[in-house]
Amino acid sequence: MRLIIAKPRGFCAGVDRAIRSVERALERYGPPVYVLNNIVHNAHVVEDLRTKGAVFVRSLDDVPEGAHLLFSAHGVGPDRWEHAERLRLRVIDATCPLVEKVHHEARRFAEKGFSVIMIGEPGHDETVGTVGWAPDHIHIIQKPADVDKLDVADPEKVAYITQTTLSVNDCQAVIDALRRRFPAIQGPVRADICYATASRQAAVLQFAPEADLVLVVGDPESANSTRLRDIARALGKPAELIPDADAIRTEWLVNVATVLITSGASVPERLVENVIAWFRQQGPCQVEENALTQEDTEFRLPKEIA
Repeated sequence: MRLIIAKPRGFCAGVDRAIRSVERALERYGPPVYVLNNIVHNAHVVEDLRTKGAVFVRSLDDVPEGAHLLFSAHGVGPDRWEHAERLRLRVIDATCPLVEKVHHEARRFAEKGFSVIMIGEPGHDETVGTVGWAPDHIHIIQKPADVDKLDVADPEKVAYITQTTLSVNDCQAVIDALRRRFPAIQGPVRADICYATASRQAAVLQFAPEADLVLVVGDPESANSTRLRDIARALGKPAELIPDADAIRTEWLVNVATVLITSGASVPERLVENVIAWFRQQGPCQVEENALTQEDTEFRLPKEIA
């Protein structure tokens, strides 16, 4: 079996910062440290932090007054900040700086009276948090067909923003449709889709043609992981999203000589290594790491624990 291990893969700078934030808070303040929602969309990461003393909650009402609380990498709206202040919680903001950039754009356009079109998944933690910063101005859409259904106050004052973990190509198709309908539309100076999402997608596009099967290590809740699987399938390749090596099914490997393995931006490298080890247990393997680009982005820890 030939295994192509795509690079870049695994933790992006925002995920790494969020995980280190929980670990640093536990070291500094001791357990329990509370986290609103999952710090990142990966069950293995969440369980590891839970064993160290992190407590994950869905509601701020489940956090004791005065406790330490982390907001996840996906960000939250101002209502959560106000709620935390009422409970006198000591907040550590682990929002990814690239998500925070989208929050700033939403507020900036809304303050200028624009209708803001957000390309994203309704109900996703990141989308919910962003909408909270301009709830009376934001319309959420997902695909080009949604553009014709938009009802805006002034077609000359329309702007768009995007969720950071979308498919680059799919998102561009929606942007193109928006520009056709609203020629005066404005957008962010720099694309909202994060560098890590884009580079992992580019690696799949580059290396998938060589493979008979694509395996994406990632959580089903992870938007960027599911995008990688969907991109491979769009290329006509059999592709599966697996949380870990235990999910591999031998029937997938019938008549397969080359497997491309990659992982989403919230996946620990050990899970990829376990997948490689699984294949080695099945028989001889030729393992190649193919790098499309190198990533060197780092984000400083939140000021509360830096």
